[in-house]
Amino acid sequence: MNAPLFSPFTLRGLTMDNRIVVGPMCQYSAEDGAARDWHLMHLGQFAKSGAGLVITESAHVEAIGRITHGCLGLYSDATEQALGRVIEFCRTNGSARLGVQLSHAGRKGSTRLPWEGRAAPLTRDAWETVGCSGQPRAEGWPRPTPLDESGMGRVRQAHVDAVTRASRIGFDLVEVVMAHGYLLHEFLSPLSNHRDDACGDSLENRMRFPLSVFAAMRAAWPDDKPMGVRVSATDWIEGGWTPEDTIILAQALKALGCDYIAVSTGGLSLDQKIPLGEGHQVPLAAKIRAASGLPVMAMGMIQDPHHANRIIADGDADMVALARAFLSDPHWPWCAAAVLGENVDYPPQYLRGYRSKWLRERRAHLP
Repeated sequence: MNAPLFSPFTLRGLTMDNRIVVGPMCQYSAEDGAARDWHLMHLGQFAKSGAGLVITESAHVEAIGRITHGCLGLYSDATEQALGRVIEFCRTNGSARLGVQLSHAGRKGSTRLPWEGRAAPLTRDAWETVGCSGQPRAEGWPRPTPLDESGMGRVRQAHVDAVTRASRIGFDLVEVVMAHGYLLHEFLSPLSNHRDDACGDSLENRMRFPLSVFAAMRAAWPDDKPMGVRVSATDWIEGGWTPEDTIILAQALKALGCDYIAVSTGGLSLDQKIPLGEGHQVPLAAKIRAASGLPVMAMGMIQDPHHANRIIADGDADMVALARAFLSDPHWPWCAAAVLGENVDYPPQYLRGYRSKWLRERRAHLP
């Protein structure tokens, strides 16, 4: 059938077998930033799922840049060694290309684990967070320390150091987080950036620090490997960051060597009103793709193989990232292949599952 979802896709020297991406999913299960056996199991199952690309959960670039005590890091020899062990395991036992998402939580750090009270700051064993302007995330949250010039230099270097570690581990791709209310998004949005220096006020100024971080990271990453950026295309709040701002940012990133934009939304404020629904962010991805000329990754409650294929076929995006769908079905590409009359890579040990005529026929008739 030659379904577009199953066509190869190339970014620089990286070619993915198909357009299916396992999106980053925070597991809150690291120890002092170091990946554990949980990550072997979690990422290992996706590496052999038939997806073209697997991106790890956010690996934070410094300890105070973590969201929770359980968040992954890539800021020390210990965290590099632990994550390297997981990636070697995935590469040995799976076929997917492997990417890492790098992030700094900013004022959203020092937070409870989701199952202990979602969107709530720590009351014990908390740490001092840093931010763009010093405004708390919300009422009842601690005030972050505003980054001065020295602090911005430290954070920029932390991102570069994390890229160097990612290169040593052997990742195929890096994705930089400028989304979801985390530090670089704080600088971008007028709702969170109230600085009175060269990094505040105008859109050009608000983009200055995030762009400088990206440029430094790109310079430290091999030329033949792609680097993309995850954005929140809108804050979903009046007076906040907009899709039009995102297009300008994407164009500036393209000039610096950015290879794709992963289009998400929201996350800056608890007051956001997101019109949730399957594929609710896809129109924004399509808009940014058309205006910037950059490849884009669409995401947001996508689970129907026909829908995912249509996103690629219609030119709305170049890749489709799924998360919840993979948590529900770690072999989602098998189902999609059956539905769309295609094939994906599978472990020979799973031959009787993948090649089962009875199961494949049942999958092919899913609504």
